[in-house]
Amino acid sequence: MTSDKPSTQPAEQHSTPGEVHHFNQQQLQKLASDIEIWALELGFGQASIIIPDLSLEHRLLKKWLDKGYHGQMHYLANHSELRRKPLDLVPHSCRIISVRMDYSPPAKNSIDILRDRDKAYIARYTLGRDYHKTVKKRLNKLAERIAQETAQLGYRAFVDSAPIMERAIAEQAGLGWSGKHTLLINRKAGSYFFLAELFIDIPLPTSEKKVMNNCGRCTACLDICPTQAFVGANILDARRCISYLTIESKEAIPVELRSKIGNRIFGCDDCQLICPWNKFAQHSPEDDFKPRHHLDDISLLELFDWDEATFLKNTEGSAIRRTGHRGWLRNIAVALGNSNGGTEVQQALEEKLLDCHPLVGEHIQWALTQLAGDHNKTRTEQLLVSSASDRKQALQLKRL
Repeated sequence: MTSDKPSTQPAEQHSTPGEVHHFNQQQLQKLASDIEIWALELGFGQASIIIPDLSLEHRLLKKWLDKGYHGQMHYLANHSELRRKPLDLVPHSCRIISVRMDYSPPAKNSIDILRDRDKAYIARYTLGRDYHKTVKKRLNKLAERIAQETAQLGYRAFVDSAPIMERAIAEQAGLGWSGKHTLLINRKAGSYFFLAELFIDIPLPTSEKKVMNNCGRCTACLDICPTQAFVGANILDARRCISYLTIESKEAIPVELRSKIGNRIFGCDDCQLICPWNKFAQHSPEDDFKPRHHLDDISLLELFDWDEATFLKNTEGSAIRRTGHRGWLRNIAVALGNSNGGTEVQQALEEKLLDCHPLVGEHIQWALTQLAGDHNKTRTEQLLVSSASDRKQALQLKRL
């Protein structure tokens, strides 16, 4: 989903606020070049220094909010002026170092999991450790490295937090272009990467170089969306997005969208899986992003059997906790309603129905009804091509 979620971690601020740095232009240029090298050494795929101008992006955000496309994510409407002028967020900051870190894990083939209706599909970015912690730790190390060279440094690190339009900043910084699916795309890395920002108080020369949009006439990402959440190119109605419905929303999933969710229980990657630029994406070497608890290849029934204590234990240090145990069961109930069914599935649903929250119970009832009538209807599921060499194929339809 989008960033700008409320920050729950304290800021890292070093040196005296407003510290005056005395560097000549040659020293600043060398430091800027060194920062890009240090970022690579710390595992980032790219770093760029920028003074952002987000006036246009701010106007587009306001139009999007006015249409209500943000759903329950009311925090996106807060701190409007800070979103327009992000440097005001950190007193005395004058530059932003925008970075990306690749996350594609060496997981079970995504297409195979999506095709197996009895397996659970979990968005690839959250199969391992919570990326907020991993990326922020690395970003702070970058700041510490800069401080070693400068003696004094005022900084603050952000990872998908605070009122920051990070995609717009990263695009202006030249880390990629905004795809029609609203995600940033990089020619060499596709779209499987996290974005983060380091605000600093040193007037470094900027290195931004906005890249050309290379999507052309391709609309594969728009066409493949299971719930048709895209109003148009670069315009997402989050209220229909599976990532929003299974993560951000705490309410009942709209009945008309439940069958379209398939086996996706936490997030959705369809618009990325179909993107031809992701044939260039490489698996991340980061151990933190490798799948935990076999979440890349696990049955819906096994996950549905997790009580709250097990859920909390197995999702410790994971972004999956964001949905909560109640949301977890709600999502899996829908997926079981879209599964192949069978006696074991029906028994699991009926047993859970005896002692569950009303929100979960409503979705279990739907699942039982769905399975009871499943043999009388024809279902069509959108499928993605499985190999990178075939990604030029926009989508395939297969009757199940």
